Amino acid sequence: MKSFQQFMTEVYDKDVMDRSQIRQTGEGGRKEPKRDTASRRRPGVKPRVKAIGGGKTAPVGEYKDRKDIGATKARSEREQQPTKERGSAEVKQSYADKVKAERRKAAQARAAAKKSGGEVKKTTTSSKDAEKKASELLKTKKKKEVNPNYKPRQASGYTRQERMKITRAGERELKKDFKQQETDRYKKETGRNPDAKGRTKILGRVNKRMST
Repeated sequence: MKSFQQFMTEVYDKDVMDRSQIRQTGEGGRKEPKRDTASRRRPGVKPRVKAIGGGKTAPVGEYKDRKDIGATKARSEREQQPTKERGSAEVKQSYADKVKAERRKAAQARAAAKKSGGEVKKTTTSSKDAEKKASELLKTKKKKEVNPNYKPRQASGYTRQERMKITRAGERELKKDFKQQETDRYKKETGRNPDAKGRTKILGRVNKRMST
């Protein structure tokens, strides 16, 4: 009868086992197989489009590859690290204030339950839980607040050059109207056509109105 060690020696093939530990990586050094754009898109999200001019849009092509493909990021790059030293006076004070508020709230709840004749519940915080909460306070990352009234702009289909051209054409027409208004105002105030000095004054008023 063979022993377990003899059996394992005969069955175990070092070359085969070593080869079986090799992991296949994705395209371009990825840790996982590459996914196409359609599979990466969240359900219900429309594909991205770009302006091609003339008020028309076209779908954007494949996503660009990241520069850090296959790289493993340190935890300090993924999570906000403590900004204050553990055990410092500021950290102790912030946690002490939080515990004090919790105890005050619990005391008020016990007093209300006692007054109404209900059951009084006692809450205890262990040192392990206290340390865990302190660690969370140190590395809590604030979430960016988004204005609830924010509405994304709809794509016009015009390129940047076309939008600039339309904007400048509108500004020229507006400046022409302002100039006519200021000329009429000058004639009404002085009772004569503007001379060189008057035209300079009119232009100054027009530029001031355009800047605002």
